Amino acid sequence: MTIKHILNTVSIIAVVTTFNVSAHVKGLLQVSAINADSQTSWQERGVGLYRFDSDTEGVLLSQGLLDFRTDLTSAWSAHGVINAYQDPEPTVGFTQAYLQYKPLTQNKYKWHVRVGGFYPLLSLENPDMGWLSPYNYTNSAINSWVGEELRTLGIEATIKRPGRSFNSAHSFSFVGATFKGNDPAGTLLAWRGFALHDRQTTFNEGIAFAPVASLNTPQLQFQANQVLPFEEVDGRYGYYIGMHWDYLKQSQFRFYYYDNNGDPAAINYSTGQYAWDTRFSSAAWLYKFTRKTRLITQMMSGSTAMGAKRGVDNRFYSHFILLSHKLALHRLSIRYDYFEVTDKDDWAFDPNASHGEGITATWRYQLNQQWQLGAEASALRSQADNRPLMGLSPRISQQQIALNAQWRF
Repeated sequence: MTIKHILNTVSIIAVVTTFNVSAHVKGLLQVSAINADSQTSWQERGVGLYRFDSDTEGVLLSQGLLDFRTDLTSAWSAHGVINAYQDPEPTVGFTQAYLQYKPLTQNKYKWHVRVGGFYPLLSLENPDMGWLSPYNYTNSAINSWVGEELRTLGIEATIKRPGRSFNSAHSFSFVGATFKGNDPAGTLLAWRGFALHDRQTTFNEGIAFAPVASLNTPQLQFQANQVLPFEEVDGRYGYYIGMHWDYLKQSQFRFYYYDNNGDPAAINYSTGQYAWDTRFSSAAWLYKFTRKTRLITQMMSGSTAMGAKRGVDNRFYSHFILLSHKLALHRLSIRYDYFEVTDKDDWAFDPNASHGEGITATWRYQLNQQWQLGAEASALRSQADNRPLMGLSPRISQQQIALNAQWRF
């Protein structure tokens, strides 16, 4: 059975059971008014690193999602997240669809298994419904990329040692997963670099990027000007392992190592997608100074390569630090991002190096349980070595202001 068949089966089960078994359903609609700069967005095949640009007019639906869980038995449940977007064109689709087995047990150690399509839980920035962030509306560079090109399409097992069961202040979880798909992950990092946004890729959706000059060369003529990030190309299984360490309710730490085990020589000629050999380590930490003030930081470092002789060979790195404070019904959050891609190969005609930094400040006001208002200002500057080959300046500076209204149900 292929990855697409697995996802289709899980999605159908989830939808069918929603209408036949007691379900827990919640959702969110967010509309935004954006004041963006003139750099054409990556969504419109430009080199801008924000989701929107100055051509964005009026008020638009920036987030629409339905998050549901259906309990099938005392141990089995079906989960799904459906997202809706207006940009770059009207889109409705699943971003997660999986079955979970979580048995009731008297054992002090707890465990569960997830099967289907879902996010690896490496982020402490995105704990809200539908993998959103309760802090900034715009995700960090790290988790913007995770939302674009990463999804587990397979099986994941977790075993947990809860601290309270052992009269300890420390809780530990150990995670292991194997999956197929995600072979093209790394494509965007090479030919666009990191970006800052909150757009999640739905299953079987493609992401376009700028008309990179090197894709017109004989060496890269089979690569499409888009990435299908969840496609299976080489028939191999990837894997990741992770560890969660919680101290009371004050500190959380997560470490993950990911390897898609891609064969860089494999290519699907019909879709123009290579299998990239992509691997990385991610470390995230959350610390609560008080009940109202917290710090979140994350670092990711890895490599990605494609081509029979690894003609494209890059290293990538990013980190962010986020400080958030809640004051009555207000939440104020500010985040600094740094990101870079280092070109390690000798293909001078295909420069992939890029780097940048950004700062994002967000105010949220909770009117009541259903309604929230917010405003966000963000600025970034970046450099990419492939921009001059497209007749553009290698360095750009960008700014964006957004006013948001959010309704939850």
